[in-house]
Amino acid sequence: MRFVQYRAGDGALRAALMPPDGSILVDLAQACHETAHAAHDSATRCPLTMLDLIGMGDAGLRLARDAGERHGSWPRAVHAVDDVRLASPIHGCLDVYCVGVNYHEHSAEFQGEDADLPQTPIVFSKTAGSIIGPGDDILLQTGLSEEVDYEAELAVVLAAGGRNIAREDVHDHIFGFTALNDVTARDLQRSHQQWLLGKSLDTFCPIGPVLVHISAFDWPLELDIACYVNDELRQQSNTKHLLFDVPELVSTISRGRTLNPGDIIATGTPRGVGMGFQPPRFLKPGDIVTVELERVGRLTNACTEDRGG
Repeated sequence: MRFVQYRAGDGALRAALMPPDGSILVDLAQACHETAHAAHDSATRCPLTMLDLIGMGDAGLRLARDAGERHGSWPRAVHAVDDVRLASPIHGCLDVYCVGVNYHEHSAEFQGEDADLPQTPIVFSKTAGSIIGPGDDILLQTGLSEEVDYEAELAVVLAAGGRNIAREDVHDHIFGFTALNDVTARDLQRSHQQWLLGKSLDTFCPIGPVLVHISAFDWPLELDIACYVNDELRQQSNTKHLLFDVPELVSTISRGRTLNPGDIIATGTPRGVGMGFQPPRFLKPGDIVTVELERVGRLTNACTEDRGG
């Protein structure tokens, strides 16, 4: 199952199922309300957002499957994708966890082939307020940062929260996967000597275009991932090359702390970021950045100069 969020006429985020051909979406709340009305059931809980749906657990998945199979029965719930503006498929989560230096070739492009690799995952935070969706602009703040970079990543979205999750139980705690661009201000990273501010400027976390349920993937994950800037291929790899795989990351991050449904774990980026070129090739206004993830699709965002206050 492939899920999206879009903004309704009132501006509110709405969760939807995208059937396989990708031309329509089915508003899950509307489908749910129409089903409940037909059954004279006033007690049914209907999800407005993806966080609502994830919080429903198995009941939410049953609703989504039913919407996929019977969407022809609810014409008011069906919208052409071209008629709506997609948003990030997950929004409002409590935490975005990121992982640094998680592909060998990404480590080598900065530190050389003989550099020591991390023995445990390097984990840092990216604020949830930086999340944007497909088609939204990445804002470049001239005067604050002159070294904005791209990082194509596989993102894990959790279904069930938990603490001290065992590696062998991680599969049951994942809702699905999507693409993420861990946009980074390298100069802010350097000047502040930590990563939070350089990773968390407004618009620095594009996510999407869809959130694909874990049932659509083979396990372990071996997904092609790439990044293009203005149609030029900059990054290309496969998630089988992760130094620390998804079970290890989820298990490690949950040790001693509680993860929540809808939390996001970005798993690291491969070789080819702008900082790795000589000279570096940072983003500039007018650039178009596309993260491509197998079975998820293409997440595209334009870079514009931020002229706000």
